[in-house]
Amino acid sequence: SSTGLASCRVAQGPRRGTVRRRERCHLCVNVARAAGMVATPAAPALKRTASKSVASQAHVIEQWKLLRYEYGFGNSVSTEALPEALPIGRNSPQQCPYGLYAEQLSGTAFTAPRTRNLRTWLYRIRPSVTHEPFQPTFTPTSILGDFSSVAEQRGDVLTTPNQLRWGALPLPPALDEQHGTGNGSGGGIEGGAPADFVHGMHTFCGAGSAATKSGYAVHMYTANQCMLDSCLANTDGDMLIVPQHGALHITCEMGRMRVEVGEIVVMPRGIRFSVDLPDLVARGYVLEIFKGHFVLPDRGPIGANGLADERDFASPVAWFEDRNDCNFRVLHKFRGKLFEAMQPFSPFNVVAWHGNYKPYKYNLSRFCPMNAVEFDHPDPSIFTVLTAPSDEPGTAIADFVVFPPRWSCARNTFRPPYFHRN
Repeated sequence: SSTGLASCRVAQGPRRGTVRRRERCHLCVNVARAAGMVATPAAPALKRTASKSVASQAHVIEQWKLLRYEYGFGNSVSTEALPEALPIGRNSPQQCPYGLYAEQLSGTAFTAPRTRNLRTWLYRIRPSVTHEPFQPTFTPTSILGDFSSVAEQRGDVLTTPNQLRWGALPLPPALDEQHGTGNGSGGGIEGGAPADFVHGMHTFCGAGSAATKSGYAVHMYTANQCMLDSCLANTDGDMLIVPQHGALHITCEMGRMRVEVGEIVVMPRGIRFSVDLPDLVARGYVLEIFKGHFVLPDRGPIGANGLADERDFASPVAWFEDRNDCNFRVLHKFRGKLFEAMQPFSPFNVVAWHGNYKPYKYNLSRFCPMNAVEFDHPDPSIFTVLTAPSDEPGTAIADFVVFPPRWSCARNTFRPPYFHRN
């Protein structure tokens, strides 16, 4: 069974609840029923199963569109799917509410400065470490994480000083319901087999290496299969995902997000997530950074407003599913290779969480561009949405830049932007 009570009301019930270990499998659902809680329309209970009809699929999509979010960039969030599931005044008490397990997920070193320290406390039904040992698994040859001279000597990459551009990969065929589910590890679209978000990725370019935690990679994904009973944790770095065709339904440890074309989503390093395809097929881009995290660029002389505003970044609210009768496949991407481990329960069992290490999405139509009002075009850096800073001040590992519709008025200059080379 599953539940999605991001906002609920208790008619009557105990303030704190604890249960014995053997009762842990169904504790959250049973406590919710006993307390008389009901899900609000803002946070519907959603099931991760294949729809049986077009009507039911449309109903599921409408439910995803009603999902609630917390807003802000880099701020600390507290959210719970059951009332008073978050401990008060401490992070790891001897007994957590509802008998949950406390688990900290760190995005930086413990001793990182407070202004850059990233961490989140998760309160889950079962700890994430209760799985079989990780084993190497099939990694598509199209996914690369090493762009060093060693990789070039192996023939994996080619270094060229020429300007390049790539056309979009062809969309994969939509699969019918009977063949539209599974783990998507059949070899990818090029091999004629169905592919999910992970196995449908193709690396186009990059720099540095995931092994040395330096540089970045740019991928394109084409997928026609949902990641049912399968998830990915990318331990190589943050992933900025840009859907180009088809929306994405993303389930992660912190909750759920619907990401449409025209939006971007950032999945920080190490967070487990799964991608479903409400439009049956999907295509888009991924910017993966091997060091640090994405941040908002400084505005400088622009002032206090403009570009991407912190208030427009949306993070999921707590949502969980209490499933302990499945054969769940956990994929870890490590040094550009995939490893897998099996576990008998869903990793999306976090009942409550608080912290500032979280995924987030952003609607690009809310970007407030700046432009010239007299002459010449400004440098393209003025259109930066997110940046991944390097150790050298003012120099980025990678920038994500958007050129939205805008008035471009300037006198005595050629209308298109100027030619440029680094």
